[in-house]
Amino acid sequence: MRILITNDDGWGTPGIRLLVEQLQTLGEVIVVAPKTAQSGMSNAISVGKMLRIDLVEQTDGKRVYTCNGTPSDCVKMGLEIVCHDLKPDLLVAGINHGSNAAVNVIYSGTMGAVYVGAEYGIPSIGFSLDDHRMEADFSHYKPYLLPITQKLIEMSVERGVCFNVNAPTGPLKGFQFARQCKGYWDDEFAEYHDPNGGTFYLMKGVFRNIEPEACDTDESVMKNGYIAITPTSVDTTHYPTFQKARQ
Repeated sequence: MRILITNDDGWGTPGIRLLVEQLQTLGEVIVVAPKTAQSGMSNAISVGKMLRIDLVEQTDGKRVYTCNGTPSDCVKMGLEIVCHDLKPDLLVAGINHGSNAAVNVIYSGTMGAVYVGAEYGIPSIGFSLDDHRMEADFSHYKPYLLPITQKLIEMSVERGVCFNVNAPTGPLKGFQFARQCKGYWDDEFAEYHDPNGGTFYLMKGVFRNIEPEACDTDESVMKNGYIAITPTSVDTTHYPTFQKARQ
């Protein structure tokens, strides 16, 4: 099995290194990761920018490249420049330092990379942990990485479908399939003043869960101590409205 791995935090972070360590047991691993942190880049691609890709590490069964682009650039460069005609059997992104549950999925560079894999018909999975710290503890998540990966591969979903996997911190009870929680970000900016009297803003934000009583959402599943697995898709058509409009 050939596995393409990327993330949005960069090659130097613990999350991706643990993922590589675990997935190497399944086959050949090719890493194409951003040179610098690319959180919040969603599906962004670099138009008009000179992209470079550098081999930084090579051992038996593993090659690591860094790219000066976005996570989506990394996947596209990995497919066309590194893998050439030998398309990977699996694309995995993460482990992201921070949750990509609920509406976070639309901002996520991790999931942006996953959507590119799904676009090309490659089974694709994004892993995240609800802890933004670089010293985040992945020890409880580690035993689930391979079983979840193997289960999702065996599902053989249709082209364009991929998976968003999010874990809470601390001891875990297992994993459950969940739908995306409905919600939004509020109070997103904090105002500050610089020494010269100018005003600037830093993003903070509070997530507002608008269905806190629902028990089948990713937020609820994580709150109850389980890893949430959410099937998602590159097809963003809202079919009920589409059908209604055609009547």
